[in-house]
This record gives sequence, structure tokens and C-alpha cells, in this order.
Amino acid sequence: MPTYRAPRGTRDLLPAERPTWARLEALARDLAARYGYREITTPLFELADVFERGIGEVTDVVQKELFRLAPRTEESERWALRPEPTAGIMRAYVQHGMQTWPQPVKLTQTGPMFRYDRPQAGRYRQFVQFDVEAVGDAGPAIDAEIIELGFRFYREAGLDGVEVLLNSIGDGACRPSFIAALTDYYRGHVDVLPPLERERLDRNVLRLPDSKDPAMTALNAAAPRITEYLCDACAAHLAGVRAHLDALGVVYRLEPSLVRGLDYYTRTAFEFYKTGREGQQQALGGGGRYDGLIELLGGRPTPGIGFGIGLDRLVLALAETGGASDAEPAPVAVVVGADPDDTVGRLRVATDLRGAGIAARAELGRRKLGKQMEAAVRDGAHFAVILGDELADGNVTLRDLRAATQELVPVGELADTILRAGESQPHG
Repeated sequence: MPTYRAPRGTRDLLPAERPTWARLEALARDLAARYGYREITTPLFELADVFERGIGEVTDVVQKELFRLAPRTEESERWALRPEPTAGIMRAYVQHGMQTWPQPVKLTQTGPMFRYDRPQAGRYRQFVQFDVEAVGDAGPAIDAEIIELGFRFYREAGLDGVEVLLNSIGDGACRPSFIAALTDYYRGHVDVLPPLERERLDRNVLRLPDSKDPAMTALNAAAPRITEYLCDACAAHLAGVRAHLDALGVVYRLEPSLVRGLDYYTRTAFEFYKTGREGQQQALGGGGRYDGLIELLGGRPTPGIGFGIGLDRLVLALAETGGASDAEPAPVAVVVGADPDDTVGRLRVATDLRGAGIAARAELGRRKLGKQMEAAVRDGAHFAVILGDELADGNVTLRDLRAATQELVPVGELADTILRAGESQPHG
């Protein structure tokens, strides 16, 4: 039994697992760039107030799940590890005067987030999110673009059957009447509310329609719907989002129970699900419009929309469908030698190949040539570079392990020969 283990709720990503993660991270960067989103990197921790204001003091994330940092006694500021990226990115937007940049400002970030949550499948205390944010555009077209971007990400990642759940949560003009109707409805059934939902009724009634407590299923099915209370402007915005999504061929379903519990969220809200897997902890990712957030963080009123996609849950979903099996990269060439003791010669040749941009491994163990060749084949290498007596004349033997051919090549031409062969017979 090991003396030390990774902290509860975290895990090590071992070398066999990393290729899948590397592929998804590269896909996130490439896809965001295709859509014109520029990378930003914010600190792993912020002032706790950024999250308390940017996420909401009455949310579970802040009340129960925020990783707070214990400052030294001389520090007066309160810090916390970031539980999600949006609040930090919006803090940076305000701090660096991005409101003076051409709008919309389109930003993306992929990296680790932290929540002191109860560990379970696909839900870790350290997890990775792919995030995009578009700030400064209030129209429905940017909403559709972001939703389609997320939808495409799943498709290009290899996960089929992803569905978008879509709703509008109104704005400051029409949501108050919905909140009043919702409060009256649940107060009329307060005697059957579970204790947690009864507490939420007094603090934030908008969280009740989205409750996953089985005792709430029938009650929520009959609750008032926000779509019945939308003002003309919010109804038109939702219609615009739907028209754009229809034009783009994005499959979506209207879900009136999908809400956001804080005042700065407005209009569009959406989540991504694997078809047939809706329910608690099953969302692959989601997002929405937050037109009041930047003002809350000290900036001028500015519209914004974004999403966060959890890579941990995506990897789990891919594994369930047999799609998370990316192979570890093999060396293009393995340098071996007839003289088991000539590690210097093998290392020198491998180093020159690496300098030419070729992935190469030098056999540095002192074992016979046959064993070295077996290891090269086991590694999945395309070529074996064999150092023998001909090295005295400046030549090596280049063996193509796939084609089962070999030729004598001058050391100075070795890299070019391998690169030309790779172009005609791609390796990897």
C-alpha cells in the first residue's frame, strides 16, 4: 500500500491517458481559433469576492464548494481557487480596459478548475474546462454561434448523439413577474417541499424548477414556465436564436425548466447532454448570457455570453462509447547499435535527428543488437537506425521496419532520408 496518494477527488493522468487529453485540448484551441476566439490565461486563484459576486453568494459553488486559501497572518485579502473561468475572465476584461477594444471581444481558455465537491464519476475536485466568452454583442446571432461551436466540438471530438437543451430566462423587465408567480406556486406547496428546496424558496426560488430531487418531479412539471412570461424583446431574442440554430442545423430542444438563479443572467441559457442521459450530474457542459455580470464586477453595462465544457465528463462519455483510445505517440526512429557499449554514438545520432525535428529514441541500455531491435519494434517505430562497422566510413544502416527494407545512408543525409520517406509513407 503506497504511503502517499493523490488527494481525494483528484487523480493522476498517466502517460497512456494523456494522448486523449492532448487531442481534446488541441481541438479546443484549434476550434476556438477557427471561430476567432483569442486565448487568455487568468490566474488559478482570485480574490474570493470575484467569485462571490461573479457566481453568487447564495449558490452551492460559493457556499459549499469554493476552495478558499488560508492567507498568512499579515495578508488581509481573501483568496480562492477558481471554480469556473468566466468570473476571472470578466475581471480581466474590466481590469485591462477591454471595453475600449473592438467589440465583441472573443476570448477562450482551457485549464484546471477547482471545487470542493463530493467526488463521483466524472466530477472531480480538480477538473478541466474548455471555455469561450463573447463580450460586447447583445444580438441572438452570437448566441447561436457559441452554441454551434460547442456542438461542433463534441462532434469533432468523436462523441455522437449530443443534444442542446435551450431556454430563455428573460431579463429584468419580465423575470420579476415570473419570480412572483413561481414564489406563489411553491409557497402553495411548501408542506411537500424537501428541506433543502424549502430553504431555497426563501433564498433563490429560481433554483427550484431545476431541482433534481425526485420528490420535486411532479411539482416542477406543473410549475409556471418562464416562456409564459417573456416580454416581447426577450421572446424576439429567443426566436432569433432558434432561427439561427435552425439555419445551422444544430439539434436542440426547448427546456422550460432550464434556469439560472442569479439576476445578472439574462435570456439565453443552454446545456449540452448526451441524448437520453439528461439528469443530475449528466450535463456535459453549458452556458448562457450574462448581460449584468461585468457591471457587477465594476465595469460599464456590457452584454456577454459564453460556455464551459468539462473535458473530464467528455473523456468519460467517450470511454463509454469506445471513443477514448488515442494511441501514445511512437518514436519515428530508434537508434540501435552493434556495439552494446557505444551509447555515446547512439545518443549523438539521436540528438541530431531530434534537432532536425524527428522524434527519435536512443537505445541507451547495454544489451545485444537483437534485443535493441525487438524494443524498437515494440515501440512502434517506423525506422531503426543501426550503427555498425560502416560508421567508420560515415554511414549507418537505415531499416524501414514497416516495409522490411534497409539501405546504407551517410550520417549527414540521415535526417533528410527519413523525412522524405515519411512524406511518401506517413508515420505516427
